[in-house]
Amino acid sequence: MYDLAIIGAGPAGMSASIYSSRYGVKNIVIGQPGGLAANTHEIGNYLGFETITGFEFAQKGEAHVKKYGAEMEYALVKQLSKEDNVFKITLDNSKELEAKNILIAVGTAHRSLGIAGEKEFLGKGLSYCTTCDGYFYRGKTVAINGGGDSALSAAVFMADIAEKVYLIHRRDEFRAEDFWIESVKKNPKIEVVYNTNIKEIKGDTKLNEIILDVPYKDLNSIAIDGLFIEIGFVPNVELVRGLGVEIDDGGFIKVDAEQKTNIAGVWAAGDISTNSNKFKQIVTAAAEGAVAAVSIQKHSKKVAV
Repeated sequence: MYDLAIIGAGPAGMSASIYSSRYGVKNIVIGQPGGLAANTHEIGNYLGFETITGFEFAQKGEAHVKKYGAEMEYALVKQLSKEDNVFKITLDNSKELEAKNILIAVGTAHRSLGIAGEKEFLGKGLSYCTTCDGYFYRGKTVAINGGGDSALSAAVFMADIAEKVYLIHRRDEFRAEDFWIESVKKNPKIEVVYNTNIKEIKGDTKLNEIILDVPYKDLNSIAIDGLFIEIGFVPNVELVRGLGVEIDDGGFIKVDAEQKTNIAGVWAAGDISTNSNKFKQIVTAAAEGAVAAVSIQKHSKKVAV
């Protein structure tokens, strides 16, 4: 029996584990170290690290968690329930765990375009992760779809690998940090296509063409070797719906100032929660994980479960 099971091993989950261990709360972290942050090619806005890759950040976080004695399960939660004030957790590796409290820190998933060909060509030229699959397109032509930080940073990353990068954005201006906007503008390999949506993905055995909703340079399509979709994220809340946890209209878990949900023994932190003004950053996720750990430690002292 664990005092706390942390579901999600991103910045929020790992931060919560470190604080919990230091407070003497027996905890286990379930998930892949780093979460989505592990796929970030460069982190340059986290205090103490002028620049670090997402992979390195995840490795350091994992080592830090283990240093204080917490256990880690590199698995997915298949089923979650609450019986007699004890949480029953079934993993996809068939293991079953029990915990007095749980912290939901599963973050978000990549948002899809929902267009023709998207499902068919996933893994066949289409990807949601440049750092995972970018190196397959060395010297080739690729397109990035999106206009935020993730899309622009992905375009800059791919410009170091591919021969040509099209950055396709549905608006006439970007919603990203000035750093990334300037990096895109000064890179000769990146060609920006404004006010345009991708309406269909085509190919034979692999993706080779995207169809646009408006002509670009008198053509309704662009020939490419790969497409990376970077249009944001959606919260992973399906796991907790059965527990009765309150969720807002945007699909995020409602929490109070202590990261508590409406269900006793259930906390949430990081990108999945409504706190930090929904500012989805590593620093805010880590902070929420720390706040949750303090709250859980205080709760554990007051309540016998």
